[in-house]
Amino acid sequence: MGWLQQVYNAALWAAQPLLRSKLARRAVAEPLYGQAIAERFGHYIQPTEAERELVWVHAVSLGETRAAQVLIDALRKALPGMRLLITSGTATGRTQAAAYLQAGDVQVWQPWDTPDAVGRFLKHFQPRVGVLIETEVWPNLVLQCQAQGVPLALANARMSEKSTRQALRWQALMKPVFAALSAVWPQTEHDASRLLQLGVRSSMVLGNLKFDAQPDAQQCAQGQAWRQIQSRPVAMLASSREGEEAAWLAAWQAVSRSDPDVQWLIVPRHPQRVNEVEALLQAQGLRVSRRSQWSDAPEPSDVWLGDSLGEMALYYSLSDVALLGGSFGPWGGQNLIEAAACACPVIMGPHTYNFTQAAEMAEQAGAALRVHDMGEALKLGRHLLQDRAGQTVASKAAHQFAQAHQGAAQRTAQAVRDLIV
Repeated sequence: MGWLQQVYNAALWAAQPLLRSKLARRAVAEPLYGQAIAERFGHYIQPTEAERELVWVHAVSLGETRAAQVLIDALRKALPGMRLLITSGTATGRTQAAAYLQAGDVQVWQPWDTPDAVGRFLKHFQPRVGVLIETEVWPNLVLQCQAQGVPLALANARMSEKSTRQALRWQALMKPVFAALSAVWPQTEHDASRLLQLGVRSSMVLGNLKFDAQPDAQQCAQGQAWRQIQSRPVAMLASSREGEEAAWLAAWQAVSRSDPDVQWLIVPRHPQRVNEVEALLQAQGLRVSRRSQWSDAPEPSDVWLGDSLGEMALYYSLSDVALLGGSFGPWGGQNLIEAAACACPVIMGPHTYNFTQAAEMAEQAGAALRVHDMGEALKLGRHLLQDRAGQTVASKAAHQFAQAHQGAAQRTAQAVRDLIV
């Protein structure tokens, strides 16, 4: 063990009380963080024998968990009788993952990346194979899987330029970790190139699982029905991050306040921020109607506020255009593929490094438009909503873009099968 890994292990061991304190704080707003805390440290109540021969999928948060769903479905077809072990890191991810469980499947928290916790996790569950979704490369998790002969793959892998630079600062620690992965399946050639810089021995580009995710048909139908009865077009600020609602409000006051012809919908990325966003809007004298208050249809209001979990398909189908949250601040943008699958064209800010190639392809396909700031986004959005023919063209382009890049789930499931058969 190198000295840097020793420092890393000591730091994570010392941080365990801080993790417990953080979980307790978060449990105040999201009680799930206070449940099954022992699992975070490799202690389980499930009978050991019941968990043999599991296929392990780790999806840290909500976005990764949604991407994992299509892979899990494909794995069940490729490996008949498969029993799933799914691990999560966040409450939203764990809630979503629970919907994927079948008889014999197991769900636990991701083990904290200390040698002891990871060792107990692997000894207890003894998975046949592990699949990490997108970016979840933890040193002890990877190295102990290699030491114990558990094939471990990084699927739907993405690596931004920023993340690559950060990892290279600790390359003495991280390069051996990336080299220890059994397989790496990047989303794009750009991701593959960056991963090779980090020490990956080889990779095979299989595409982006998120293109295979089908939006909930019932939600889409409900959203479209509600959109048809609106007297004015609907624009959404989708999956907004902290500070973006304030930027939207400032731009709206400067650009659109005198224009009542657009119905705005704001859906914060994190549900625990809904009260904060509502207070911000109400402080400016805006009438706010929450999704949870609706019955047969959205209630008349200055701004609708999406406060439900797992209903993005409904929100995108209700909207004529969406401003992509996370792209107007230094967060790298949220998933635009989900919007495209619902035939909702997107206006993106300058920061889309989390989905660089998807954003570029969406622009080229006419499914997305790029702007420099929130003010420009509101002006472009209003122009697009006034040009109904242009909006229809953009909507069709978005749907065609989403359909054209499917197939990653089946390819990845076959690659997983090849690791263990």
